[in-house]
Amino acid sequence: MRTERVVVVGAGIGGLVAALRLAHAGLDVTVLERADAPGGKMRAVAVGSRAVEAGPTVFTMRWFLEEIFSEAGARLDEHVRLSPARLLARHAWSGTERLDLFADIDESASAIAAFAGAREAEGYRRFCARAAEVYRTLEGPFIRGERPSPIDLAFRVGPWGMADLWRIQPFATLWGALGDYFGDPRLRQLFGRYATYCGSSPFEAPATLMLVAHVEQAGVWYVEGGLSRLARAVAELAEARGARIRYRTGAAAILAEGGRVSGVVTEGGERIAAEIVVANADVSALAAGLFGREAARAAEGVAVAERSLSAVTFCMAARTDGFPLAHHSVFFSGDYRAEFEAIRRGRLPDDPTVYVCAQDRSDDGAPPGAPERLLLLVNAPARGETPLTAEEIGSCETSMRARLSACGLALDPEPGTVTTAPSDFAALFPGTGGALYGRASKGWAATFRRPGARTGLPGLYLAGGSVHPGPGVPMAAQSGRIAADSLLRDLGRPSTRRSAPAATRGGTSTR
Repeated sequence: MRTERVVVVGAGIGGLVAALRLAHAGLDVTVLERADAPGGKMRAVAVGSRAVEAGPTVFTMRWFLEEIFSEAGARLDEHVRLSPARLLARHAWSGTERLDLFADIDESASAIAAFAGAREAEGYRRFCARAAEVYRTLEGPFIRGERPSPIDLAFRVGPWGMADLWRIQPFATLWGALGDYFGDPRLRQLFGRYATYCGSSPFEAPATLMLVAHVEQAGVWYVEGGLSRLARAVAELAEARGARIRYRTGAAAILAEGGRVSGVVTEGGERIAAEIVVANADVSALAAGLFGREAARAAEGVAVAERSLSAVTFCMAARTDGFPLAHHSVFFSGDYRAEFEAIRRGRLPDDPTVYVCAQDRSDDGAPPGAPERLLLLVNAPARGETPLTAEEIGSCETSMRARLSACGLALDPEPGTVTTAPSDFAALFPGTGGALYGRASKGWAATFRRPGARTGLPGLYLAGGSVHPGPGVPMAAQSGRIAADSLLRDLGRPSTRRSAPAATRGGTSTR
């Protein structure tokens, strides 16, 4: 049997999963990565002598990675150490208003009752039930499958499933739907934040994003070494299955001859012949011509107004005082609508919501007794072509510290803080303008505008957080799985993947 040559452009989690599956299937796989380590956005930066996770920090949907490892003849827990989080996150508003959410629904409901009353706790239970229903409705026909059109989705769920599809409120906004469950504006703010997991505003994102609440309720895990370690584990397994990963080797162009892919030219001028290319790059980079004219014709760009959120992040080692940080803590702004309106207008918010990942803390929240590793994140507009000035960065840090101080947290950072602004993200991930999640989820139709794995250029496939099924570590990993399985089917090769489950009534997706 002929062995097709595959080049995977980019060692983000989507590209790594595609490389793993294709190498395991016996194809000749080369991965080109311009950075000196795998992971893409799953990265760490050096702060003094310590590595601080600078990308995603929340690991959910463990079952997807377990399946991917199993289908390659391995076990996830033999490659990375995982421990379940009892405390999902600590949430704070000005003063001493604090609310913890837990992996146990009853424990969270009790905390909400003490925080906002029994009626809000009952609303929370109804919200959890609806979030689970949304996930069950979409997991098989949408998340696990190739990108469907609205008509395809309706066909996949079947006649009896249309009622389920309608009940998940596909045409409502997340913010509007939350009003059915919560009267307390703080709780709408808390659960509206799930839209930012996809780089979107809760005032524009579809209500279907409430499924994120179910995903977190189904389990959040601490990864020893951080999510950059998880990326390395996938890369190591891909290499063990025969893939070659070349770091510090970027792709300059995707070549085509006779109307189909013929190879890749590296930034160093080397030509690598290949019948198949999996582009694990943002689709905007392809559409902008950063990989050549042929690839540009196979991708649709994302207008500036349709970009997802960017961020300003601060990676530091700091002593903390006052507020009892959890591993994941969120400090909410005083006016959520004003915050997102400022971002929509292309400005940094005057009073931002701040996410803090205290990477040396576990469920007990005990401080490490020394300067601790922190990632602090403020949402920002994806206007990376216009770098923020030093004054704007300074103002952002001042506003961030004011929000933390209003909630009782003081920071004393050591020298060496690493600040990353939208223009820095644009440089790290070319073609994005700093957008971290591809196209924003604005309205129900945006979900169907993300491209699928196949393109109009034979031999070119897409993977990553900017394509179906969407952003986030599990979804980007799933995109690589879909890309690999799509091209194996196109080649007439058997896939190691389990069949996607059909949508069924009842049951639970909790693993």
